[in-house]
Amino acid sequence: MRVITYGTFDTLHYGHILLLERAKALGDYLIVAISSDDFNETKGKKAHFDYEARKKFLESLRCVDLIIPEHNWEQKRDDVVTHKVDLFTMGDDWAGKFDFLSDLCKVHYLPRTPTISSTLIRENLPK
Repeated sequence: MRVITYGTFDTLHYGHILLLERAKALGDYLIVAISSDDFNETKGKKAHFDYEARKKFLESLRCVDLIIPEHNWEQKRDDVVTHKVDLFTMGDDWAGKFDFLSDLCKVHYLPRTPTISSTLIRENLPK
């Protein structure tokens, strides 16, 4: 089963790794779409690390099979079709937001790790 998930993965942390490992456990091939620098800019987000660095972080994880760039919100439907995805998954902070994909594949929301978040890390980084 082919699984896909999306994220910026800027301050890669234990919660991200758990999410990715749980996503991989739902199938046998995990595709991770990373928000491009340009896409982050349109979202009003400035990543600490650029796309290439964030991609390298994820390439080092055994649970990740393929990394693709995410350029816009609308590409998800095309990604599901192009990559023959069986299951779309995201953290449960997105619950319900991607149910529109359920005509193409299963949609599943994974629980977040409660004690860690990228926001918490960014707030505690030295300025």
